[in-house]
Amino acid sequence: MKTNKSVRGLQYVAAYLGALVSLYPIFLMLTSSLKTNIQILKNPMSLPTSLSFTAYNKLIHQIPFGTYFWNSLAVSVVSVALILLFAVLASFYIARYPFRWNGALFFFFLLGMMIPIKLGIVPLFLLMKQLAMLNSMWSLVSVYTAIGLPLAVLILTGFFRTLPKELEEAARIDGASDFGVMWHVLMPLIRPALGTVMIMNFITAWNDFFFPLIFIQDDLKKTIPVGMLSLFGQYSTDLSMLFAGLTLASVPMIVMFFLASKQFMEGMTAGAVK
Repeated sequence: MKTNKSVRGLQYVAAYLGALVSLYPIFLMLTSSLKTNIQILKNPMSLPTSLSFTAYNKLIHQIPFGTYFWNSLAVSVVSVALILLFAVLASFYIARYPFRWNGALFFFFLLGMMIPIKLGIVPLFLLMKQLAMLNSMWSLVSVYTAIGLPLAVLILTGFFRTLPKELEEAARIDGASDFGVMWHVLMPLIRPALGTVMIMNFITAWNDFFFPLIFIQDDLKKTIPVGMLSLFGQYSTDLSMLFAGLTLASVPMIVMFFLASKQFMEGMTAGAVK
């Protein structure tokens, strides 16, 4: 018993140390946003001598950070919503309706995970230009939806296949339609998978720098990663404003993880248990 308690105690110590190491960069980012540039350069690891929100005030008034924030939020939310919509419908059809081309259709979605989309940026740029979608939110939404759909179909199809068909048959006996079976019976049972897909794709869309840099030219349509480039000067960089922007940009990610962390962890481990 003493050996087991000692091992468990060491496990707790290791877990707390790991959490401390993981959270320290966030703490350092927050404290740096409350310092001046001189304090950051002289003592980057020290605590601020006084709480100063000057960097946040400058960030909001000197650059259109609020516009960047809402642009990123709109693109991320719409992309995740479309991914969930299309992935649920496709996964339900593939998993619950056996037909001749079932495997081929599933493999077609998986091909999207095997092809690096950034290698096709030139034809993709020309396609967006022909569709008059350049410098538009929908160019980013369409790309993020295409990127996230294959993995979402893979995860949701696996979850749909683990659900017992007796639930579906009972619902059909009660008069439920195909959509009713999916929405009222099966959807509540795959919430862990939905949470996993939602968090993974929201992080991808929120943090992406490459595609907004290529597709968006208007300053008022830029997302946070590209908009923050204005803080990097040729000869100097306002570090306090930079850390303030990073702090505000991380808030939605932290909130989403706290709200959906349970579903995310269940979705990541449910396949191993089943």
